[in-house]
Amino acid sequence: MHNFSLLHDDLMDGDETRRHRATAWTVFGPAQAILVGDALATLGTEVLLDAATTGGTSPTDAARAVRLLNTASRRLIDGQAMDVAFEQRDTVTVAECLEMEGGKTAALLAAASALGAVLAGADDRAADSLQRFGEHLGLAFQAVDDLLGIWGATEVTGKPHWGDLRQRKKSLPVAAALAEGGAASRELAEQLADPKGRGEESETELAARALLIEKAGGRAWTQEEARRQHTTALAALDEVPMPDVVREHFVALAEFVVVRER
Repeated sequence: MHNFSLLHDDLMDGDETRRHRATAWTVFGPAQAILVGDALATLGTEVLLDAATTGGTSPTDAARAVRLLNTASRRLIDGQAMDVAFEQRDTVTVAECLEMEGGKTAALLAAASALGAVLAGADDRAADSLQRFGEHLGLAFQAVDDLLGIWGATEVTGKPHWGDLRQRKKSLPVAAALAEGGAASRELAEQLADPKGRGEESETELAARALLIEKAGGRAWTQEEARRQHTTALAALDEVPMPDVVREHFVALAEFVVVRER
């Protein structure tokens, strides 16, 4: 399901590299990339349904799992639609940005965190707590990803340099900077509202825009938001009884998410 979303995302954004390799649509064409993405989404559901016949999962729990995954997929698509729409707007509030990222990223991570428990027959209380862990972890992940989308090096991220700025994406650092209201914030808002040169800015111009975002506090705010979401995720995890070794794996995953930017 995750790879399905990435295949479509690369095509919508026009990105030519992913994970240090050429994206599927640039190699096989847009039509094939769309079809493969659709096929992967279908396979995701098939895997869960197979668990009811070959994996020892009850039909009831398999149905719970399919509903969980399909709901997450719908939220992911909603979030992606908002992300695309935001590119055509001059400003986006922090609340709107968090709602978009909750769908685009957090929904799928929330489902991933709870699916194993659901397939194993866990009660709703445990599954809900694990979902909240994944939801907040997903928001932390996206906050860090937004930082990397502006300040991350291509050789580290595997994505185009300045890609988010070139597309004028209203990511968390941008939304937070626009909300600050100072001189740097106002200058940033004027640049984003100017239709001239959209998608054609030079490296120097994009670097200057990144500096404006940092001066307006967008980078620091997003770093703090990633830490806050990480802390909230661990608090949700504490509600679920589990062996120490299992908890250590969850905590290690959460730690990895927030230290990528460092």
